[in-house]
Amino acid sequence: MSAAAQASAEASESTGFPSAKLGMWWFLAPEIMVFGGLISAYLLFRMGSVGWAGELHHNSTLLGTVNTLVLLTSSAEYAAHIREGLVPAKSLFWAFYFGMTGLHGLHVLGGIVANACLYAVAARPGGVARYGHRAEMNGLYWHFVDVVWIFLFPLLYLG
Repeated sequence: MSAAAQASAEASESTGFPSAKLGMWWFLAPEIMVFGGLISAYLLFRMGSVGWAGELHHNSTLLGTVNTLVLLTSSAEYAAHIREGLVPAKSLFWAFYFGMTGLHGLHVLGGIVANACLYAVAARPGGVARYGHRAEMNGLYWHFVDVVWIFLFPLLYLG
């Protein structure tokens, strides 16, 4: 490992925690608050309103399951919903649905880009030694994206 990578991976003297890991947690904290707020608002509106079960049944549990395995296929479901007139302006459910799945999709895209960039630099000669410590930071982000979907899937597809 290079001296720069070693210094970056080592614990900060002031916190006793690796600076890169601390930075990643600082980055994830507002993301957790955004999704936590959206999920909480969704649950409050859903518990205080009628008609959500009817809206929910327009979602395909099978396609949602496939989307969980292959998130890139979600554009097919978006197109089907839009053709049926199930758009954010139709109801609060669809506003939450498109808002939360769209925001999650952006985070998936960000994770794919981050992982592709990490792969590109790590694949170079000496890249793992120089950039390998960044894999843990990408892993933290990617697991955050996974955990968000673990909450979104049952709320939006299973009812």
